[in-house]
Amino acid sequence: MGVEPAVSLDRIGMLELFRSLPAEALEEVRLVMRIERVAKDVAIFRQGDLVSRAYALDTGSVRIVQSGSDGGQAIVRFIGPGEMFGTVPLFTDHRFPADAVTVEASRVLTWSEPDLSSLMARYPGIAINLIRALGVRMAQLQERVRELTTQRVEQRIAQAILRLAAQSGRGGARGTTINIPLRRKDLAEFAGTTLHTASRTVAAWEKAGILTSSGQRLTIHDPGAVRRLAEGRAD
Repeated sequence: MGVEPAVSLDRIGMLELFRSLPAEALEEVRLVMRIERVAKDVAIFRQGDLVSRAYALDTGSVRIVQSGSDGGQAIVRFIGPGEMFGTVPLFTDHRFPADAVTVEASRVLTWSEPDLSSLMARYPGIAINLIRALGVRMAQLQERVRELTTQRVEQRIAQAILRLAAQSGRGGARGTTINIPLRRKDLAEFAGTTLHTASRTVAAWEKAGILTSSGQRLTIHDPGAVRRLAEGRAD
């Protein structure tokens, strides 16, 4: 990991933790911020490590992977530009509950616990943004638990694709392309299924013209069909 040039105040103001802050607050945020470039497939932190800093993603993408005692893994979520991660345990048990691994070369912004706490004391809007973001995360996790316990695997894969498209989709002439590089293994773990099932399902949807996959980029051509699949409707 190497040191990167400064990030503009506009970009800092787009981070979910610092939205709607005045310019003087953003300047203070920047002064105590560390900037790091992280190569692809590198762990930013590991499950069980002690927490000393809060993280936000400026560019690139990151997968959050949790391991069980049996060695099994599940992707909890993907992180896109502007999102914070690894911040909650800074204020709880000070140990990371999962791995954070870069999906592609990324630029990561970090703040120490004392600096972030000091910023929150001076600018309560940061704490409000944190609470809002945590509320969204909690709602998303609850929805995923519901999906895992009540939905068929095809529905879960379609839901995962819709969730990723909402997070990082970019519209184009051929449809909406998910901007996060996705291996079939990633999609399988994110949807709570096997690699074989995820590969077979996506191949069938490609054959039907619903979507295509090229260079680890998934493009949705028929979002209505994906929504129907997510809802369990075959019509």
